[in-house]
Amino acid sequence: MDEYRLELENRIRNLVWTISGDYTLGIKPDVESFLTSRNTSIYDSIKQGAFAKYLDREQLSLYLVKKVFMQAQEAPLLMVSSLCIEEAVKDRLMGEREGIAAIRKKACEEILDEEFNMLTSSNLGMLKAACLRESLDGHIVTTKQNTRWLELLHSLKDTRDTGRVIRVIDELYNQVVEPDFEKKKGGLDKVLAVTLEELKEFSWKDYLSEEMYEENLEVYLERISETMTTLDIREEKEEEPQAKNEEEKKKKKILVVDEEALEKMNLYVQLNYGKTYLSNREEKTVNYQMCRGIHDECSLYFTEGILQNPVKKNYQLEYAKKLKDKNLNEYYDNHRIVKQNIRILTDMLRRALTMHDQQDIVRTDCGMINPSQLWKVGRSRDTKLFLKEIKQDSINFAVDVLIDASGSQRKRQGKVAMQAYTISEALSNLSISHRVMSFCTFWDYTILHRFRDYEDDRKMNGRIFEYMTSANNRDGLAIKAVGAQLATREEEHKILIVLSDGKPYDVVVNRPGNKNPEPYRGEYAVKDTAFEVRKLRQQGISVLGVFAGEEQELLAERRIFGKDFAYIRNITGFSNIVGRYLMRQIED
Repeated sequence: MDEYRLELENRIRNLVWTISGDYTLGIKPDVESFLTSRNTSIYDSIKQGAFAKYLDREQLSLYLVKKVFMQAQEAPLLMVSSLCIEEAVKDRLMGEREGIAAIRKKACEEILDEEFNMLTSSNLGMLKAACLRESLDGHIVTTKQNTRWLELLHSLKDTRDTGRVIRVIDELYNQVVEPDFEKKKGGLDKVLAVTLEELKEFSWKDYLSEEMYEENLEVYLERISETMTTLDIREEKEEEPQAKNEEEKKKKKILVVDEEALEKMNLYVQLNYGKTYLSNREEKTVNYQMCRGIHDECSLYFTEGILQNPVKKNYQLEYAKKLKDKNLNEYYDNHRIVKQNIRILTDMLRRALTMHDQQDIVRTDCGMINPSQLWKVGRSRDTKLFLKEIKQDSINFAVDVLIDASGSQRKRQGKVAMQAYTISEALSNLSISHRVMSFCTFWDYTILHRFRDYEDDRKMNGRIFEYMTSANNRDGLAIKAVGAQLATREEEHKILIVLSDGKPYDVVVNRPGNKNPEPYRGEYAVKDTAFEVRKLRQQGISVLGVFAGEEQELLAERRIFGKDFAYIRNITGFSNIVGRYLMRQIED
């Protein structure tokens, strides 16, 4: 179901971006709405894109927040704004894209079927019902009062003047929902006179769920922006229906985008994953070397994350802070187990390294006197009359830890961060060079997030808790890119540890005119990932797959990593399993 939901999120997001033409537009796809009212959800997404394209989203959001601050009722206000926005954009939208008229009609039918009884219980509901009926057959039978309100609504037809939309929303709300609002709380001038300082000082907690975080005003503004175009504003959503049938889930997912969209995509990646630490030249070189064959249309993006190198303060930055806090809280709840795991893993590796140590005694011209050679003094030109102990460098290892950061890991996010942190701390205790990175794929960008580099101080291990999950995962490309860099290390022994759920999956993005590649999923993706793992092993790099996913995905994980694969059911036994593998690599 996670995979299906991710696919839905992508479809909704892409729909809004396509309509708006703005690929930097922040969107939180409402999958639940799609699952319960498919046509309504699709039309709302289309309308959201058109709203961003034709009107000033920020200006309208701010007005709505100010109106709520003046004690207007949020849900009716959003319903009025939805009707007004639709009136302003619908004809232009349907003129540009013919197919939208049919989607709109289905959405109107769907809402009337599901909400008719509720709509007829209030003035605003009756107005909405009249609008929907008018959309279906062009004729309405309604009251004189409703007719006046409809005329006011129709005055917005095809307008691009956001100020005018605001005036009609305000007037309609005051007439339909709260006839005494203006008298008791003030007119539009008073609403617009509310300052940002007043808004910031107000507690918005009553309007936010517990999962939303401290920047209350900003989060509330965000939520208002996302819901003001929604036709289907109901108090409670129905339960999720059954998952779509397997055939539908297996449909190919290929998106075709133009070059302009691709440029905006790069900006979107920067805004959501932080600036890259590579120069343009380095980025082009690594893409030229790595993105070939079935990854030909892909790109690699190297970053230290949005928390380390943000482009600007935005929703994603605040979201990343929140996720880091969640990871840290889970660590604090389990810190005794994690510390015990670090100690066990450190001890196991230390024992293996001690056994691996070799000491050679050689004759030299300085060091400890070798009594058996003293007879040579004055009788021979041999000056090597001393002994010296030469230690082999037992810590001749370089280790890469690569973490799957795709959306399917979301429910295990805190545990995966703890696993990576445990390995990193144990390796730091033994001064073994290692790097920790995560990977996910958004559109055609596979994002490699570096938490710590090989020679970094151990205090950088704490950055692993900045691990956050999103989007898809093109495992083969990520393993290929990280493995190629590991291969250039001078250490004699090289180990790559991959923490994943054994489900390579990526939406395919293709440029116009190019041959569509295969969707990166199922057998196709497993074979590619297994191929990259085998290739690294042929180069002398040991590759271990640590699997923390669902049991039904075990077969795919085995096919990718073969015998060098560990199944972690819970964090308690993590160190013993990973430690045994690493000991074997050291002893060999």
